[in-house]
Amino acid sequence: MHNAEFFISLSKETLFLVLILTAPPVFAALIVGLIISIVQATTQIQEQTLTFVPKLLTVMAVLAFMGAQMMEQLITFTSKLLERFPFIVQ
Repeated sequence: MHNAEFFISLSKETLFLVLILTAPPVFAALIVGLIISIVQATTQIQEQTLTFVPKLLTVMAVLAFMGAQMMEQLITFTSKLLERFPFIVQ
């Protein structure tokens, strides 16, 4: 495998991992924000800071529940990267 192909493959794998690791907290915050926006629209409470705390708590809860799995994926990727390191520096 040529260096260019290797770096393209590594870049694709890295970007996919970033997408997989960031999707659960981002989608959870999106859903909570949408629900709070609907509640704000129906009650006509237009406080911008009202959405911050529930989103923060939601992201923290998602990271608490899925943190171990996310860390496992990150460790697996890092170990594969370190195994490939001799090919990177050639």
